[in-house]
Amino acid sequence: MVLSSSIWSKIHIYVININMNFHVITLFPNSFDSYLGESIMSRAIEDKKIKVRFYNPRDFSDNTFKHIDQKPYSGGPGMVIQALPVVKAIEKALRHAQGRTKKNKSKVKINNFSPGGKQFDTAYAKKTAQKYTDIILVCGRYEGIDARVYKVFKMEHLSVGPFVLTGGELPAMVVIDSVARQVEGVLGNFNSLEESRVASHDVYTRPEVIEYKGKKYKVPKILLSGDHKKIEKWKEDKNSK
Repeated sequence: MVLSSSIWSKIHIYVININMNFHVITLFPNSFDSYLGESIMSRAIEDKKIKVRFYNPRDFSDNTFKHIDQKPYSGGPGMVIQALPVVKAIEKALRHAQGRTKKNKSKVKINNFSPGGKQFDTAYAKKTAQKYTDIILVCGRYEGIDARVYKVFKMEHLSVGPFVLTGGELPAMVVIDSVARQVEGVLGNFNSLEESRVASHDVYTRPEVIEYKGKKYKVPKILLSGDHKKIEKWKEDKNSK
């Protein structure tokens, strides 16, 4: 399954020579439309720097009503996503990844999202972009996914923060964004990577002075000095606070 028709005319995802491929296993593929259909991510897809493909476990259910959840054996509230529909979705993603090109061998990584997983950060994103051509992102929902999926496929559990979300879709968007910006050409000017240069958390632009409710707010004089060494030092000092 690919991006829904609502943004099909804007994003052409059936392309070749992609630099990074994301395969998302999710029950709610349309939840990605607005984010991937705007700004930098949209341009990255149009410019064939990244590709995003979706696989809905419901499409692999043998249930007439496409139900893919059942009550947990341990009892308790909530429902658990069945293993086989997810296994089949991952299997199809792997086929697409491994059969994507005959000239270049794909290097595939599978990630699942869990509050107890490895902390995702920029260093992880950079390493992933450098090492892999295809990333499979498994998005859980409800009380989670039947753990036998993790026995069938070797995957790494990731966390985007010390909190619990209703599903893995938001974390998947975070990973796609963070990894994609490490791909050359996605940001246009590769020097735009804040993590690869001295960049202050505080930034300013014109006009030099703004006034709000009778009070004037000015750009720090150091940024108007033209002294690049002092400006770099100012940025470093800001970041250290």
